[in-house]
Amino acid sequence: MKKRSTQKNSQQARSQSRGQTSQRSTKAKSVRTDGEELVTLYDLLVDELRDLYDAENQLVKALPKVAAAVSSSELKEALEEHFEQTRGHVERLQDVFEHLGESPRGTHCDGMEGLLKEGQKMMEKKGEDAVIDAGIISAAQRVEHYEIAGYGCVISFAKRLGHSEAAKLLSEILEEEKAADEKLTEIAESAVNVEAESGDGQEEAA
Repeated sequence: MKKRSTQKNSQQARSQSRGQTSQRSTKAKSVRTDGEELVTLYDLLVDELRDLYDAENQLVKALPKVAAAVSSSELKEALEEHFEQTRGHVERLQDVFEHLGESPRGTHCDGMEGLLKEGQKMMEKKGEDAVIDAGIISAAQRVEHYEIAGYGCVISFAKRLGHSEAAKLLSEILEEEKAADEKLTEIAESAVNVEAESGDGQEEAA
């Protein structure tokens, strides 16, 4: 009888331990751990959101300069429109952080900084206006693709963790980023690249 009692107590202890492990696992999905370590998927979500928030703020500062540097009126208008959208992205991300009970502090987006530096180099080059515009579109689309990848990831994380409102707000930003990328492609293919190619032909004829 004593042996059976011992086995029963052992089984209860194992069952209780499994229950505690399950509770810890569930908690890890929704509670931010202390410090800067990435321990849970939630930690990663907040870290990536802070990176995107800084990226968008860098863009808010950069886009007016880019718009001023281009020659194509259609491209200038598209960049100015996306500048206004980007300001809205910053506000939406602030709403996301508020929803999560987090602050956007403390992260610098090195990736965006590098992309903007590459764009700055293109803006400073000398040459035919249409060719420079085509190069600026190329740099701008690298920025859009970087953001599209980032937002795709955080949306997936937010959905997995059950933060549906955050996922909805982030999805709205993602759709605007995709639309901006498509607009840049349209401008390049219908106008800027055509004019740049025409300029090459004129130089060769001369």
